[in-house]
This record gives sequence, C-alpha cells and structure tokens, in this order.
Amino acid sequence: MSVQARLAFCAWAATLAAACALLPLVAPAGWLFQAALLLGVQSAVGAVVRRMTPAGPPAVAAQAVVSLLLLTFVFVRDDAVLGVLPGPDAVEAFGALLAQGTADVGRFSIPAPVTDGIRLLLVGGVIVIGLLVDALAVTYRAAAPAGLPLLALYSVAAGLSPEGGSRLWFLCAAGGYLLLLLAEGRDRLSRWGRVFGGGPGTARPGDAAPPPVRTGRRIGAVALGIALVVPALLPSLGGGLLDAARQGRGTGGGGGTVSAVNPLVALQDSLNQPDNRTVLTYTTDAENTSDMYLRIVALDRFDGTSWRPSERRITDLPRPLPPVPGLSPSVGTERVTTSFRAAGWYAQNWLPMPYPAAEVRIDGRWRFEPEGRTLVGDRGQTTRGVRYEVDSLAVRPTARQLSKAPAPSPQIVEEYTGVPESLPSVVAETARNVTEGASSDYERAVRLQDWFSSQGGFRYDTQVKAGSGSAAIARFLEDREGFCVHFAFSMAAMARTLDIPARVAVGFTAGASDGGGGMAVGLQDAHAWPELYFEGVGWTRFEPTPSRGSVPEYTQPDLPSPEQPDVPEPRPDDSAQPLPEPSDSEECVPGQGTEDCGAAAVPRDGGAAGGFPVGRVLPVAAAVLLAAGILALPALWRVRIRSRRLADGGGPGALAFAAWRETTDSAWDLGISPQESATPRTAAARVVRLGRLEGEAAEAVHRLVTAVEEALYAPRPRPAQGLAEDVRRVR
Repeated sequence: MSVQARLAFCAWAATLAAACALLPLVAPAGWLFQAALLLGVQSAVGAVVRRMTPAGPPAVAAQAVVSLLLLTFVFVRDDAVLGVLPGPDAVEAFGALLAQGTADVGRFSIPAPVTDGIRLLLVGGVIVIGLLVDALAVTYRAAAPAGLPLLALYSVAAGLSPEGGSRLWFLCAAGGYLLLLLAEGRDRLSRWGRVFGGGPGTARPGDAAPPPVRTGRRIGAVALGIALVVPALLPSLGGGLLDAARQGRGTGGGGGTVSAVNPLVALQDSLNQPDNRTVLTYTTDAENTSDMYLRIVALDRFDGTSWRPSERRITDLPRPLPPVPGLSPSVGTERVTTSFRAAGWYAQNWLPMPYPAAEVRIDGRWRFEPEGRTLVGDRGQTTRGVRYEVDSLAVRPTARQLSKAPAPSPQIVEEYTGVPESLPSVVAETARNVTEGASSDYERAVRLQDWFSSQGGFRYDTQVKAGSGSAAIARFLEDREGFCVHFAFSMAAMARTLDIPARVAVGFTAGASDGGGGMAVGLQDAHAWPELYFEGVGWTRFEPTPSRGSVPEYTQPDLPSPEQPDVPEPRPDDSAQPLPEPSDSEECVPGQGTEDCGAAAVPRDGGAAGGFPVGRVLPVAAAVLLAAGILALPALWRVRIRSRRLADGGGPGALAFAAWRETTDSAWDLGISPQESATPRTAAARVVRLGRLEGEAAEAVHRLVTAVEEALYAPRPRPAQGLAEDVRRVR
C-alpha cells in the first residue's frame, strides 16, 4: 500500500471512529454504514486525483463535488436533474430536509428515531468532517491539525449525550486520531530517514525534539485535552421519556435526598412522537386494566413558574412498603399483582408503578421516597431493560365516603393548598363559579373534572405551546385548548384555590393489549393527571382530560338499579274506588227503556259493537310508518355506504383503507369514539379493549390493521383477502 493510500485509509478510519460517538443519540445505527460507504467513495476520488496532479486544490474540489453529487443522489434524487445534479428543486428539498432535521433534533428525546432530516444531518456532517480530515492529513500532509475537525465531531456527540459521552467512544475517537498521527510519522520517516533530523548521524542523545515534532505533539495533546474538557461544559439533553430525575445527595444507608426537574417538555415530545415505541410491557391479574395508571413522579410544588417535585428524603427499599397514608380500612381495596418489563432503550431514574404500591420486587440499586411512594434509581441505576413485580392496591371508594370525608390534617392543607401570588385571580374566580352550590370538596372536585372534560368546551391538542406556570394556566382557561398537562395543572391549581389539597402525577395510561394476553405501553401513552387528597381515602386520581385515559368510577353519577325502576308506586287509596263503567251511548239515558239503549249500541254499518275502527287507525298507522322511515334513513344510508366501501375494486390499498374506515365508523356507531392522534395499531387495540372483542373478532381487527399498515408502508401492498368478512365479524 502506498503512503498516500495508507494515509487516506487512516483518515477514513479516524473519521468513522469519531462518528461512532453519535451512535447513542439515535436508533437504529444503519446511517453509519451509509456514511462509511460515501466517505470511502470520497477518499477514493481524492486518491485518484492526487495521482494525476500533485496540486492540492483540485483534489479537494473534486472530493467536494463528488460528495455533493452523492448526497443529492441519496437524499433528494427525485428532485435532482438526472437524479444526481442539484438543481433549484434539489436545493429547495435540501433546505426542507435540513429544517426538518433541526426541528426533529429539538423535538425527540434520546435515542431519537432516524428520520430523513436527522439522517441528512448525520451523514452530511460526517462527510464534511471527513473531507476536512482528508484534506489536512492526506492532501496537505498535516495530520496534527486534522485532530481539530475530529474533536469537533466528538465534542458535539458527547455534549448531546445524556451521560456526557462514554469512555468507549472517546477511546475510539482518540485511537483514530493517534492512528492518523502514527501514519504521518511513518511517512516522514520514510522520506527523511530520521524525522526532521539534520541528516544521518547528526542527532545527539541529549538533543531536544525538532520544532515540527514538538508542534505535532503539542497540537495532539491540546486536542485530546479539549476533547475531555469540552463535553463537560456543553449542555446535556434528556436521556429519554420523562427523564426527570437528578440524583440527590447521599448514597447508601437510609439517608440522602432526591429532587427532580420539570418533565413537561419531555412529556409533550413523547405525545408527538410519530412512532409509538413500546416503553414497557406488563401482565396483570386485574379484572379491568383501564384504571391501571402507571405513576412515575408526583409534582407537588407550584411556584408560579412551573409544577415541580419537592426535595424529599429517600430511604432503603422496604419490603413490604409502609401503609398507605390517609387510607382507612373501611374503604374497599383489592390487591393486584403486575409483572413489568421495561424496554432496553428506555432509561430513566424513576420507576413506573401503579399507585398505591404495597410491595415491589426488583433487583438493582433502588431507593424509596415515602411521600410520593415512588422508587428512584441510585448511583446510575435506570429502568433500562429491568424486570420487576408490583403488588398494588386497587382502591374503590364510594361517592358517599368521599363526600363525607373529614377535613385533612393541617400539615396536609398547608403543604398542598398553597398557590403563588402570581396566580391570576381569574383562576380562583373560575373555580368558584364552576363549583358554585357544591356542598362538599368531593362534589367540587367532580364539578371541576366534568367542566374540563365535557362541559367547558375544551379541546385536546398536543401541538399547543407547553407551559405550566401561572400565565400558561390563565391562557389555557381563556383559549380552552391544550393537552394533558394543561388540564392537570389547571385543575390542581383551581382545587388548591378551593382549599382542596392537590398535586399532579406524571406517568402513563394503561396502554393497549399486545394480542398475547399482556399489555404494551408506548410513548404516546405518556400522561399527566391531578391527584386530590381526601382523608380516609388518601390521594385520589381524577381525569379532566377529554378523550384520554379513563374517568374513575367514583366520579361518575350513580345509575338507577334495574331491579328498582324509578317509577312512583301507586298510593293505597288509588285503587280503593272502582272506576265508573261507561254507558253504551251518550244518547242512551237510563230509564228510557232497554230497546232504545240496545238500538243505540249497534253501529250504523251493521258491525258488532267494539269492532275494529279502521277509519281512525289507518291515518295513525301511516303516520307511524312515515316517522319510522324517517328515523331509519341514517341506518339505511350507513348500509348503503357500507356496501359500497366493502365492494371489491380500487386495488388492495384502497380496499384496506375502506375496510378500516368502515370498522372505525362501526365502532363509533356503537359508542367507541375515534382518537384522531392515534395510530392504526393503537386505534385497533383500543377497539378491541373497549369493544370487549375476543377470539375471531379480535383477530379480525388485527388483520384489518395489518392490511392498512401494508397499504401505508409496503412498496407493493399484497392483496388482502376476506377484509369485508372481517369487518362484518368485528361488527
């Protein structure tokens, strides 16, 4: 291998080694292979041009042009001239991809999905760094300064990494740079005999190294030193969904504290993820999983700027956990056992659990925070791939128990009813207006929940600007649009103005069935909800967010029992007097003779007395049939639409879409309203769960959604058979 080829290979390897530091930021890692291939073509072009001319600029220019053509072909070939030449449309497409990538970097949590925009940023950035390294180290034979572009690539990756960059990636980048320095040193030795010496035999043992060698060493030492220092000074992004924990002071034993930052932005990012990645899966013996909310952390401190968790003492994990504060033995409970498995990519410090947990069986370094009854990882412990089992209590208070709850302790009232002076007066005024006439804190809480969820005209929208401070709450009450955090923060703040202890819980809703008897919780199941305190019941969940989660049974109005219909019983004297018998005819007066009365009782048409009154019944029957026909028009119209949708034609994709739309419309007809933000797979799981479908019907739903996904994403959708029959089976 020639000297230039060896240098070019070392420059290619050093760039890829530094690019490996970007791997923890995104998933999957296929982009790196694409970057390696394009970088190899770029290096080969430089080697060919350098063989033809010793001048440096032509080689660098040729590499830049080829790199641009390669990026054009890979990313925007549909908008390019002949697929490779970047015309105006291609430049515009590049700009749109760069804007998309920049937005995605700020929107997604780590590890982010490799969208087209992010892939362009990754591959394009590596190509540019590779061009600089190759030009410095190979074309101009200055390997030491080539460490600066490598440093820039590694520093950006390490600065964005949630842990500041792993030692492994630093060793890769440093090893690639040192390999480049070694290759250049061997090249100089091969040309000069001794590196920059004055000739054979002129160097003496006590002589210092020549100036060029000292310069290379200094640059290398400075570059490696900066690579260690710069990542520590750069801000670090969150490491995953609701990455709220910051390890507190004190480890081991029973002491130490823990606090957390506001998870609001991470929660909104999770709700807006295009791919509903599975966070964890679980199996449970609970009869109803709709109330299986998985709480991560409770936000109990409202300072006017945001809702945050208070700094709390943490202890060793007790087994079992202490009794639930405020829960009376007279309140009905059921012990539920749930086994969890967290995804391998999901790493954050707080453990998702049902509330209230009674016992947790888990391996690792986990500590217990008693006030929120939460578990937090100690000394780097995270949820990544952990398995654990939780025994929790399904608390089932009655409306009477909640309405008759005694006043909470002064300590609870003081800690959980405080609101900042910056809270606009409209919040308290609105709370008083909504709850006017309520006779108990429970009734006031239910009225607040119903006002947010159904009566106040609020709209659920995850694209609304995030915010949890006083101004954001007032803006939300005025605009009446937002997502779960707006509803939860606003209801908790309004409850506090009514002297009801309140806090906000952050975690996940129950998720959806995985088709195998378990449940799967995804990113889009991230949620926030208010918890209000009632003495004798403890912290009690409410659900003010429309179309999200499930409304607790104890907040719903009681329905009359079918065994006791709401019909007043007759009074005892109602049947004491017999009803008078009607006379045969108004003209027949008693005492005028039976013959006259008998004659008056016979109809003129000769029919028997009491015959069928055809003249009067026919108009009534016609009116009833007409009304029935009018009422049946919507159903008849649905039948017609259904038959047209399920008729063959339009290709497999069109038929799949039509069948899926008919399925969701049929579910809506039967009371299961659609969720516009849900993916087809999430919507299918919701239909199965709320429609209580089993066996063939549930399998039919999954076949339908599979056909839709193939129509959306497969290059050539396969013709799906039996979709119409599946739709009928689901109905």
